[in-house]
Amino acid sequence: MESLAKHPPTFLDLLSRPLRSLRLSVTDRCNLRCQYCMPEEEYVWLPRKEILTLEEVSGLVDIFAELGVNKVHLTGGEPLVRRDLAALVTMIARNPRIKDLAITTNGVLLAEAAQALHDAGLHRVTVSLDTLRPDRFTALTRKDAHEKVLNGIKVAGQVGFKGLKIDTVVIRGVNEDEIIDLLEYGKQISAEVRFIEYMDVGGATLWSMDKVFSRAEMLEVLTRQYGHVEPVAAVSAAPADRFVLPDGTVFGIVASTTTPFCSTCDRSRLTADGTWYLCLYAQHGIDLRSPLRSGASKAELISTIVSVWTRRSDRGAEERKEIRSRDVLVSVEGLRQDPHLEMHTRGG
Repeated sequence: MESLAKHPPTFLDLLSRPLRSLRLSVTDRCNLRCQYCMPEEEYVWLPRKEILTLEEVSGLVDIFAELGVNKVHLTGGEPLVRRDLAALVTMIARNPRIKDLAITTNGVLLAEAAQALHDAGLHRVTVSLDTLRPDRFTALTRKDAHEKVLNGIKVAGQVGFKGLKIDTVVIRGVNEDEIIDLLEYGKQISAEVRFIEYMDVGGATLWSMDKVFSRAEMLEVLTRQYGHVEPVAAVSAAPADRFVLPDGTVFGIVASTTTPFCSTCDRSRLTADGTWYLCLYAQHGIDLRSPLRSGASKAELISTIVSVWTRRSDRGAEERKEIRSRDVLVSVEGLRQDPHLEMHTRGG
Protein backbone atom coordinates (compact mmCIF):
# COMPACT_ATOMS: atom_id res chain seq x y z
CA MET A 1 0.00 0.00 0.00
CA GLU A 2 2.95 2.35 0.58
CA SER A 3 4.04 2.24 -3.06
CA LEU A 4 0.44 2.75 -4.13
CA ALA A 5 0.23 5.92 -2.05
CA LYS A 6 3.45 7.30 -3.51
CA HIS A 7 2.69 6.47 -7.12
CA PRO A 8 -1.04 6.40 -7.92
CA PRO A 9 -1.65 3.98 -10.79
CA THR A 10 -4.01 4.53 -13.68
CA PHE A 11 -6.92 2.13 -13.51
CA LEU A 12 -8.85 1.81 -16.77
CA ASP A 13 -12.34 0.49 -17.28
CA LEU A 14 -13.33 -1.81 -20.15
CA LEU A 15 -13.55 1.19 -22.51
CA SER A 16 -10.07 2.44 -21.46
CA ARG A 17 -11.47 5.31 -19.37
CA PRO A 18 -9.37 6.21 -16.31
CA LEU A 19 -10.60 6.66 -12.76
CA ARG A 20 -9.96 10.40 -12.44
CA SER A 21 -12.99 12.45 -11.33
CA LEU A 22 -15.28 11.96 -8.33
CA ARG A 23 -18.61 13.74 -7.99
CA LEU A 24 -19.25 13.84 -4.27
CA SER A 25 -22.83 14.41 -3.12
CA VAL A 26 -22.73 15.67 0.46
CA THR A 27 -26.52 15.79 0.97
CA ASP A 28 -29.71 14.82 -0.82
CA ARG A 29 -31.55 17.88 0.55
CA CYS A 30 -32.16 21.04 -1.47
CA ASN A 31 -33.69 24.44 -0.80
CA LEU A 32 -35.10 24.82 -4.33
CA ARG A 33 -37.50 22.70 -6.40
CA CYS A 34 -36.27 23.11 -9.95
CA GLN A 35 -38.54 21.76 -12.67
CA TYR A 36 -35.83 19.65 -14.31
CA CYS A 37 -34.64 18.04 -11.09
CA MET A 38 -37.23 18.11 -8.28
CA PRO A 39 -40.62 18.89 -9.83
CA GLU A 40 -42.72 16.76 -7.48
CA GLU A 41 -44.46 17.85 -4.26
CA GLU A 42 -43.10 15.12 -1.97
CA TYR A 43 -39.81 13.24 -1.73
CA VAL A 44 -38.29 10.31 0.15
CA TRP A 45 -35.04 11.33 1.88
CA LEU A 46 -32.01 9.29 2.84
CA PRO A 47 -32.12 8.31 6.54
CA ARG A 48 -29.97 10.67 8.62
CA LYS A 49 -28.15 7.81 10.34
CA GLU A 50 -26.93 6.58 6.97
CA ILE A 51 -25.34 9.88 5.93
CA LEU A 52 -21.55 9.63 6.00
CA THR A 53 -19.67 11.63 8.62
CA LEU A 54 -17.02 14.13 7.55
CA GLU A 55 -14.31 11.69 8.56
CA GLU A 56 -15.90 8.88 6.55
CA VAL A 57 -16.23 11.07 3.46
CA SER A 58 -12.67 12.34 3.77
CA GLY A 59 -11.37 8.82 4.28
CA LEU A 60 -13.08 7.55 1.14
CA VAL A 61 -11.81 10.53 -0.85
CA ASP A 62 -8.28 9.72 0.30
CA ILE A 63 -8.70 6.14 -0.93
CA PHE A 64 -10.00 7.30 -4.32
CA ALA A 65 -7.07 9.72 -4.52
CA GLU A 66 -4.64 6.85 -3.98
CA LEU A 67 -6.26 5.14 -6.96
CA GLY A 68 -5.77 8.11 -9.29
CA VAL A 69 -8.68 10.47 -8.63
CA ASN A 70 -7.38 14.05 -8.72
CA LYS A 71 -10.65 15.94 -9.25
CA VAL A 72 -13.37 16.16 -6.61
CA HIS A 73 -16.58 18.06 -7.29
CA LEU A 74 -18.93 18.68 -4.37
CA THR A 75 -22.61 18.42 -5.23
CA GLY A 76 -25.98 17.71 -3.62
CA GLY A 77 -28.88 18.19 -3.53
CA GLU A 78 -27.68 21.63 -2.61
CA PRO A 79 -24.29 21.14 -0.94
CA LEU A 80 -24.42 24.42 0.99
CA VAL A 81 -27.33 23.19 3.13
CA ARG A 82 -24.80 20.89 4.84
CA ARG A 83 -23.65 23.15 7.64
CA ASP A 84 -20.23 21.56 8.13
CA LEU A 85 -19.24 21.79 4.48
CA ALA A 86 -16.28 24.15 5.02
CA ALA A 87 -14.78 21.66 7.48
CA LEU A 88 -15.07 18.91 4.88
CA VAL A 89 -13.42 21.15 2.28
CA THR A 90 -10.52 21.69 4.69
CA MET A 91 -10.07 17.93 5.08
CA ILE A 92 -10.14 17.22 1.35
CA ALA A 93 -7.96 20.20 0.43
CA ARG A 94 -5.17 18.86 2.63
CA ASN A 95 -4.68 15.95 0.24
CA PRO A 96 -1.99 17.04 -2.26
CA ARG A 97 -3.26 14.56 -4.83
CA ILE A 98 -6.51 16.51 -5.25
CA LYS A 99 -5.61 19.09 -7.90
CA ASP A 100 -9.12 20.37 -8.57
CA LEU A 101 -11.63 20.80 -5.73
CA ALA A 102 -14.85 22.44 -6.89
CA ILE A 103 -18.48 22.88 -5.96
CA THR A 104 -21.73 23.25 -7.88
CA THR A 105 -24.34 25.24 -5.97
CA ASN A 106 -27.65 26.92 -6.69
CA GLY A 107 -26.16 30.02 -5.10
CA VAL A 108 -28.93 30.76 -2.59
CA LEU A 109 -26.58 30.41 0.41
CA LEU A 110 -23.37 31.27 -1.41
CA ALA A 111 -22.97 34.84 -0.12
CA GLU A 112 -22.93 33.53 3.46
CA ALA A 113 -20.58 30.62 2.76
CA ALA A 114 -18.17 31.96 0.13
CA GLN A 115 -15.48 33.35 2.44
CA ALA A 116 -15.35 30.23 4.63
CA LEU A 117 -15.15 27.95 1.59
CA HIS A 118 -12.39 30.04 0.04
CA ASP A 119 -10.44 30.05 3.31
CA ALA A 120 -10.91 26.28 3.62
CA GLY A 121 -9.18 25.69 0.29
CA LEU A 122 -11.97 25.30 -2.25
CA HIS A 123 -10.59 25.97 -5.75
CA ARG A 124 -13.60 26.72 -7.94
CA VAL A 125 -17.31 27.53 -7.84
CA THR A 126 -20.02 26.74 -10.38
CA VAL A 127 -23.43 28.31 -9.90
CA SER A 128 -26.60 26.93 -11.47
CA LEU A 129 -28.55 29.85 -12.95
CA ASP A 130 -31.24 29.20 -15.54
CA THR A 131 -32.74 32.66 -15.92
CA LEU A 132 -32.05 36.33 -15.31
CA ARG A 133 -35.73 37.08 -14.76
CA PRO A 134 -36.92 37.02 -11.12
CA ASP A 135 -40.47 35.96 -11.99
CA ARG A 136 -39.23 33.15 -14.21
CA PHE A 137 -36.79 32.06 -11.50
CA THR A 138 -39.66 31.74 -9.03
CA ALA A 139 -41.70 29.74 -11.54
CA LEU A 140 -38.74 27.41 -12.24
CA THR A 141 -37.63 26.88 -8.63
CA ARG A 142 -40.75 27.59 -6.55
CA LYS A 143 -38.76 30.01 -4.40
CA ASP A 144 -38.29 33.77 -4.52
CA ALA A 145 -34.48 33.74 -4.19
CA HIS A 146 -33.22 35.19 -7.46
CA GLU A 147 -31.61 38.24 -5.82
CA LYS A 148 -29.83 36.00 -3.30
CA VAL A 149 -28.32 33.94 -6.13
CA LEU A 150 -27.05 36.99 -8.00
CA ASN A 151 -25.59 38.36 -4.79
CA GLY A 152 -23.94 35.03 -4.06
CA ILE A 153 -22.25 35.11 -7.45
CA LYS A 154 -21.04 38.65 -6.77
CA VAL A 155 -19.64 37.75 -3.35
CA ALA A 156 -17.88 34.65 -4.73
CA GLY A 157 -15.90 36.92 -7.03
CA GLN A 158 -15.18 39.40 -4.25
CA VAL A 159 -13.68 36.81 -1.90
CA GLY A 160 -11.26 35.69 -4.58
CA PHE A 161 -12.69 32.70 -6.46
CA LYS A 162 -11.30 32.51 -9.99
CA GLY A 163 -12.66 30.55 -12.91
CA LEU A 164 -16.30 31.05 -11.95
CA LYS A 165 -18.76 29.09 -14.10
CA ILE A 166 -22.49 29.50 -14.66
CA ASP A 167 -24.50 26.38 -15.55
CA THR A 168 -27.77 26.88 -17.42
CA VAL A 169 -30.17 24.07 -18.27
CA VAL A 170 -31.89 25.16 -21.48
CA ILE A 171 -35.50 24.01 -21.84
CA ARG A 172 -37.57 24.71 -24.93
CA GLY A 173 -40.50 26.95 -24.19
CA VAL A 174 -39.03 27.95 -20.84
CA ASN A 175 -35.73 29.82 -21.15
CA GLU A 176 -34.19 29.27 -24.59
CA ASP A 177 -34.92 32.93 -25.30
CA GLU A 178 -32.33 33.94 -22.67
CA ILE A 179 -29.25 32.31 -24.17
CA ILE A 180 -27.83 35.59 -25.42
CA ASP A 181 -28.73 37.47 -22.21
CA LEU A 182 -27.05 34.84 -20.04
CA LEU A 183 -23.92 34.83 -22.16
CA GLU A 184 -23.73 38.62 -21.90
CA TYR A 185 -24.22 38.35 -18.12
CA GLY A 186 -21.31 35.91 -18.03
CA LYS A 187 -19.14 38.48 -19.79
CA GLN A 188 -20.05 41.13 -17.21
CA ILE A 189 -19.04 38.99 -14.23
CA SER A 190 -16.05 37.25 -15.92
CA ALA A 191 -17.70 33.83 -15.73
CA GLU A 192 -17.78 31.06 -18.32
CA VAL A 193 -21.35 30.11 -19.13
CA ARG A 194 -22.13 26.46 -19.87
CA PHE A 195 -25.43 25.67 -21.54
CA ILE A 196 -26.76 22.20 -20.70
CA GLU A 197 -29.26 20.22 -22.74
CA TYR A 198 -32.29 19.10 -20.75
CA MET A 199 -31.47 15.54 -19.70
CA ASP A 200 -33.77 12.60 -18.98
CA VAL A 201 -32.02 11.62 -15.76
CA GLY A 202 -33.68 10.38 -12.58
CA GLY A 203 -35.80 13.16 -11.11
CA ALA A 204 -36.61 14.76 -14.46
CA THR A 205 -40.16 13.44 -14.32
CA LEU A 206 -41.48 16.21 -16.60
CA TRP A 207 -38.89 15.50 -19.31
CA SER A 208 -39.84 14.91 -22.94
CA MET A 209 -37.70 15.03 -26.07
CA ASP A 210 -39.64 17.94 -27.53
CA LYS A 211 -38.46 20.10 -24.61
CA VAL A 212 -34.79 19.52 -25.46
CA PHE A 213 -33.15 22.56 -27.03
CA SER A 214 -30.18 20.96 -28.74
CA ARG A 215 -26.56 22.01 -29.05
CA ALA A 216 -27.08 22.58 -32.78
CA GLU A 217 -29.96 24.96 -32.04
CA MET A 218 -27.96 26.81 -29.40
CA LEU A 219 -25.08 27.30 -31.81
CA GLU A 220 -27.48 28.54 -34.46
CA VAL A 221 -28.85 31.19 -32.08
CA LEU A 222 -25.35 32.27 -31.04
CA THR A 223 -24.07 32.38 -34.61
CA ARG A 224 -26.93 34.61 -35.69
CA GLN A 225 -26.11 37.01 -32.86
CA TYR A 226 -22.31 37.02 -32.86
CA GLY A 227 -21.16 35.68 -36.20
CA HIS A 228 -18.73 32.80 -36.53
CA VAL A 229 -18.43 30.57 -33.46
CA GLU A 230 -15.18 28.63 -33.31
CA PRO A 231 -14.74 25.31 -31.44
CA VAL A 232 -11.94 25.33 -28.88
CA ALA A 233 -9.59 22.50 -29.77
CA ALA A 234 -8.77 20.51 -26.64
CA VAL A 235 -8.27 16.94 -25.52
CA SER A 236 -10.35 16.71 -22.37
CA ALA A 237 -12.70 14.47 -20.42
CA ALA A 238 -14.74 17.51 -19.38
CA PRO A 239 -18.46 17.22 -20.19
CA ALA A 240 -18.68 20.57 -21.98
CA ASP A 241 -17.61 21.23 -25.55
CA ARG A 242 -16.07 24.70 -25.49
CA PHE A 243 -16.44 27.42 -28.09
CA VAL A 244 -15.13 30.93 -28.57
CA LEU A 245 -16.89 34.00 -29.97
CA PRO A 246 -15.19 36.52 -32.28
CA ASP A 247 -14.54 38.81 -29.27
CA GLY A 248 -12.72 36.02 -27.40
CA THR A 249 -15.57 35.04 -25.07
CA VAL A 250 -15.43 31.33 -24.25
CA PHE A 251 -18.54 29.32 -23.41
CA GLY A 252 -19.45 25.66 -23.17
CA ILE A 253 -22.27 23.36 -24.17
CA VAL A 254 -23.00 20.06 -22.41
CA ALA A 255 -24.87 18.05 -25.02
CA SER A 256 -25.37 14.76 -23.17
CA THR A 257 -28.82 14.21 -24.66
CA THR A 258 -28.08 14.65 -28.38
CA THR A 259 -24.29 14.16 -28.45
CA PRO A 260 -23.19 11.96 -25.54
CA PHE A 261 -19.56 11.97 -24.39
CA CYS A 262 -19.57 8.51 -22.79
CA SER A 263 -16.38 7.45 -24.58
CA THR A 264 -14.29 9.90 -22.53
CA CYS A 265 -16.27 9.97 -19.27
CA ASP A 266 -13.94 9.52 -16.29
CA ARG A 267 -16.54 10.44 -13.67
CA SER A 268 -18.11 8.38 -10.94
CA ARG A 269 -20.48 9.52 -8.19
CA LEU A 270 -20.56 8.94 -4.46
CA THR A 271 -23.83 9.70 -2.67
CA ALA A 272 -24.09 11.21 0.81
CA ASP A 273 -24.77 7.75 2.25
CA GLY A 274 -21.79 6.13 0.54
CA THR A 275 -23.33 4.53 -2.53
CA TRP A 276 -20.97 4.63 -5.50
CA TYR A 277 -22.40 5.00 -9.01
CA LEU A 278 -20.39 4.52 -12.18
CA CYS A 279 -22.77 6.47 -14.42
CA LEU A 280 -25.35 9.22 -14.03
CA TYR A 281 -27.89 6.88 -15.63
CA ALA A 282 -26.92 3.80 -13.59
CA GLN A 283 -29.81 1.98 -11.92
CA HIS A 284 -27.63 0.26 -9.32
CA GLY A 285 -24.73 1.40 -7.16
CA ILE A 286 -22.08 -0.13 -4.93
CA ASP A 287 -22.49 0.23 -1.18
CA LEU A 288 -19.22 1.47 0.33
CA ARG A 289 -20.73 2.61 3.62
CA SER A 290 -21.48 -0.86 4.98
CA PRO A 291 -17.98 -2.29 4.60
CA LEU A 292 -16.50 1.00 5.83
CA ARG A 293 -18.59 0.92 9.01
CA SER A 294 -18.05 -2.79 9.44
CA GLY A 295 -14.32 -2.26 9.79
CA ALA A 296 -13.11 -3.15 6.31
CA SER A 297 -9.44 -2.37 5.85
CA LYS A 298 -8.15 0.17 3.36
CA ALA A 299 -6.78 -2.70 1.28
CA GLU A 300 -10.23 -4.32 1.15
CA LEU A 301 -11.93 -1.07 0.09
CA ILE A 302 -9.25 -0.49 -2.55
CA SER A 303 -9.76 -4.00 -3.87
CA THR A 304 -13.52 -3.43 -4.16
CA ILE A 305 -13.17 -0.10 -5.96
CA VAL A 306 -10.52 -1.37 -8.38
CA SER A 307 -12.47 -4.53 -9.13
CA VAL A 308 -15.65 -2.58 -9.88
CA TRP A 309 -14.00 0.14 -11.97
CA THR A 310 -11.95 -2.21 -14.14
CA ARG A 311 -15.18 -4.04 -15.04
CA ARG A 312 -17.03 -0.81 -15.84
CA SER A 313 -18.64 -0.59 -19.28
CA ASP A 314 -21.37 1.98 -18.56
CA ARG A 315 -22.38 4.33 -21.37
CA GLY A 316 -25.80 5.38 -20.18
CA ALA A 317 -26.26 8.52 -22.28
CA GLU A 318 -25.38 6.68 -25.49
CA GLU A 319 -27.79 3.88 -24.65
CA ARG A 320 -30.55 6.38 -23.92
CA LYS A 321 -29.95 8.08 -27.26
CA GLU A 322 -30.43 4.76 -29.06
CA ILE A 323 -33.95 4.30 -27.64
CA ARG A 324 -36.54 5.04 -30.32
CA SER A 325 -39.45 5.86 -28.00
CA ARG A 326 -37.56 7.80 -25.36
CA ASP A 327 -39.45 8.70 -22.20
CA VAL A 328 -38.52 9.62 -18.63
CA LEU A 329 -35.80 7.40 -17.15
CA VAL A 330 -37.64 6.45 -13.94
CA SER A 331 -41.28 6.87 -12.99
CA VAL A 332 -42.33 8.85 -9.91
CA GLU A 333 -43.28 5.58 -8.21
CA GLY A 334 -39.86 4.13 -8.97
CA LEU A 335 -38.10 7.16 -7.54
CA ARG A 336 -40.10 6.96 -4.33
CA GLN A 337 -39.18 3.30 -3.95
CA ASP A 338 -35.47 4.04 -4.43
CA PRO A 339 -34.43 7.66 -3.73
CA HIS A 340 -30.90 6.82 -4.89
CA LEU A 341 -32.21 7.14 -8.45
CA GLU A 342 -32.97 10.81 -7.89
CA MET A 343 -30.71 13.40 -9.50
CA HIS A 344 -30.63 15.33 -6.23
CA THR A 345 -29.33 12.26 -4.40
CA ARG A 346 -26.45 11.29 -6.67
CA GLY A 347 -25.51 14.77 -7.89
CA GLY A 348 -24.97 16.09 -11.40
